[in-house]
This record gives sequence, structure tokens and C-alpha cells, in this order.
Amino acid sequence: MKFLLGLVLGILVVPATIFWYFGSGHAPVSTTDPDMPFEAYLARMARHSRVDRDMPRNVPIQPSEANYLVGADLYQHHCAVCHGSPDSPKTAIATGMFPHPPQLFHGKGVTDDEPGETYWKISNGIRLTGMPGFNKSLSQTQMWQMALLLADADKLPPSVKTALTVPPAPPNPPPANAPPASPKKPK
Repeated sequence: MKFLLGLVLGILVVPATIFWYFGSGHAPVSTTDPDMPFEAYLARMARHSRVDRDMPRNVPIQPSEANYLVGADLYQHHCAVCHGSPDSPKTAIATGMFPHPPQLFHGKGVTDDEPGETYWKISNGIRLTGMPGFNKSLSQTQMWQMALLLADADKLPPSVKTALTVPPAPPNPPPANAPPASPKKPK
């Protein structure tokens, strides 16, 4: 009988304690807070299991200078602010994020990952990291061009390395005769 009572109490107390921990404001939610116990381990395990299961195994485009150059332009516009560029310091945005985004052109980056793994991450994003999924804003070919760029980052031709160090052009500047934007009034 004591065993059964202990089992029932354990089944009730553990979820109640977890609920209290999160509901009372004790759980770390700030980017400056330390990890929760087992947070990094469980997140990494779940990510690796899902990516290994779902990543594409065949690359539908060939690595070429033209594909790398398109990938570099896309990377500069969509990724560099968080993941950095060659020979550039970490940006303020990357410094303030948690978890810190990997700097893909420093160290080995993701050159040891299969291109399909990088494609999956570009396409789907990674929950609770700030990494968005681009499957609704980029074509499959564009995502593969970035995946190949990153997979081969350690052996890119000089023209592509140069493209990665030049700041991207701003997208569609407003016309010269456009009225200035007026600030919104608070409600």
C-alpha cells in the first residue's frame, strides 16, 4: 500500500513541481540566463534525430562557381547578420542571441555536415534558436545554393570569397521623391 501511495504522490508531485517551476518565473528565459538542466543535451539530441531522419540524401544541383556566387549573395542578404562573413567580427545581433548562432566561416563551420543536413536547417529553421525557416521565402534551388556554399566553405574559389566580404546592396531603396515615413503615433 505504501508503494502505491508513493507512486501516486510521485506521479502528482513531479508534474506539479515542474508546472510551479515554469509558472512562477524561475525558468531561465533571458538570453543571458544559463541553460536549464539538460537543455542543450535534449535539444541537440532531438535536432540530430529529426534532421538525420528527414534530410534529403541527394543534392539536385552541382557545385559550381555560378551556384556558389548566387548562394553567397543569398547568404549575405539572409544569413550573415547572425552567422557572420569571412574575416568579419561577430555582429551585435549574433552576440545578443541565445543560443549563440554558429559563425559559419570561422573554424570548420558546417563543412563537415552533409549538404542535405544544411539544406534541411535552411529550409525548416531550428525552433527556439532564432534560426528561421526559408522554405516559404526562397526556392529549393536557392536553398541548395546556400547549402552547397556552406558545405564547401573551406574550398571556395576566390571570386566567391570576395563576394562574401562585400556588404550586400540594400534591397530596393525608396524613390528619391518619396515622402519621408512618418512615425506612428502611440495608441
